[in-house]
Amino acid sequence: MQAAVGCAQLRKLDTFIARRRANFDRLMDALRPYEDRLLLPQATPHSEPSWFGFVITVRERAGFTRADLVGFLEANRVETRNLFAGNLLRHPAFQAIPHRIVRSLVNTDTVMNSTFFVGVYPGLDSARLDHMAAVFDRFMSGARVTGGVSVNACR
Repeated sequence: MQAAVGCAQLRKLDTFIARRRANFDRLMDALRPYEDRLLLPQATPHSEPSWFGFVITVRERAGFTRADLVGFLEANRVETRNLFAGNLLRHPAFQAIPHRIVRSLVNTDTVMNSTFFVGVYPGLDSARLDHMAAVFDRFMSGARVTGGVSVNACR
């Protein structure tokens, strides 16, 4: 049964890849105006990835935290996920392992504390991508979450 499902999925692979890339491009276009506050993903040179997610890092001087942005997105029905990466030595499961630190782990701490991603699932349609872009726009224009409710701070 699993092989049959896998074969059926493989026939759709080119379409899935095209949709993921298109969804990624749509989010990039929507978020590019906020690069002063957000570090956006970039493909490595000479690559053409099939993106799993759209990774975002909140810049140090953004004026808000990852928690502020993620809280607003989630309150407005935009799912997010933390990136399980960064400074693994700070995760409880890894604190007791023998290790050595060669240099500063400032970049791994940044990923751990300031990075998250939103999906580029091939089933996202234009309406959902437009909603996601609009929620980012509202946040970047000053709207915030107060008491679990999304409010516009610019009224």
